[in-house]
Amino acid sequence: MKILIDTNVVLDAVMNREPWAKPAQEIFLAAAGKKFVGCVTASSFADIYYILRKHLKNKNKTKQVLLGLIELLTVLDVTGGDCAKAFDLPLPDYEDALLAYCGKRHKVDYIVTRDESHFANSPVPAVTPAEFLAL
Repeated sequence: MKILIDTNVVLDAVMNREPWAKPAQEIFLAAAGKKFVGCVTASSFADIYYILRKHLKNKNKTKQVLLGLIELLTVLDVTGGDCAKAFDLPLPDYEDALLAYCGKRHKVDYIVTRDESHFANSPVPAVTPAEFLAL
């Protein structure tokens, strides 16, 4: 199984954001245990870096966290075609549409997100971390 992890879930796990941290961290533990292939998009990775660097206030610590994520997760490419085709998806937020289209192109089984309602019309089913862990 292959899942695409939304930016908010990654940040919940690495920043220990309550009340979402525990299920998000369990996703990463399961990925480390090779129970599935966990993915993030390259565009999400850039957002994660920006937000985490502001939170940690330390470029080197941020780099170490992200290098750890690279070892644990597969970083999916985002193409110009993805950027153009995301406009055609009936999703209200472009960033979510881009994630959904990348997930479709890379044939992921689920998008794991805290905001599953944002993906109501996604070509890839969206589930919360708790819902995914219950599968």
